[in-house]
Amino acid sequence: MQAVTGLFSSQTEAKQAVGRLQSSGVQADRITLLTPGRSGLQKLESVPVDATEQPGMGTAVGAIVGGAAGLSAGLVAAVVPGVGLVTAAGLLGAAVLTAAGASLGAVAGGSLENFTTEGLPEDEIFVYEDALRNGRSVVIPLAEDATAARPIRELLQSEGAEATDAAREQWWIGLRSAEQEHYLKSDGNFRDDEKFYRLGFEAALHARTRCKEFDQVSAEMASDLEELKRQYPDAQIAGPFTRGYQRGREYYQRLCEESKAA
Repeated sequence: MQAVTGLFSSQTEAKQAVGRLQSSGVQADRITLLTPGRSGLQKLESVPVDATEQPGMGTAVGAIVGGAAGLSAGLVAAVVPGVGLVTAAGLLGAAVLTAAGASLGAVAGGSLENFTTEGLPEDEIFVYEDALRNGRSVVIPLAEDATAARPIRELLQSEGAEATDAAREQWWIGLRSAEQEHYLKSDGNFRDDEKFYRLGFEAALHARTRCKEFDQVSAEMASDLEELKRQYPDAQIAGPFTRGYQRGREYYQRLCEESKAA
């Protein structure tokens, strides 16, 4: 499976795109819709994070509602660290929220029989989070392969969607000046090092490594670094990549703290 993601400025536009996808022949159970806040819920029930907490006291809230937004996999809502409450409907909904750090154990309770991670682009989760944080909605249809993905991508674009790659670039542009200033304070050459610094920054935001102590992710970081060295054998990579990785971890922690304080 291959995910084709479109980011929309409003929930209305996103839902219209879901309808167009279904009309074009994309199966409902292959479409996921992510929206910020509670507005996508038909029903919302507070749930505890663990057995020691009372309903309504936990940091996660959720509900499973069949047929939500016309998607057959139901609907889940949970608090995503650094983002806030997110509603997710469709096959990948629970997987995206889990990868984004939301606690769904108390919600699922064995009821998410359609839970799957097949096709989940974990390296894009932080882009989805940034869109949701800014009030946008995300539509993720799954295609069989690259050939099947092409008309789906074109349909999303015709509906006004922004592609993930474009959103990723805009996200970095928003951070670039501050990161350049930070890098130059330590006598680094940002112009030459930006590519590998940014790769390190983004690697730290990968869903599989966030919210872990550094000694738990150092092996993962080293593996990413070695792969880059094989791709760019003549480049000075280690310094900027490592600094970017640490800065990315600080960035995510700051987002989480701001979200808690809001």
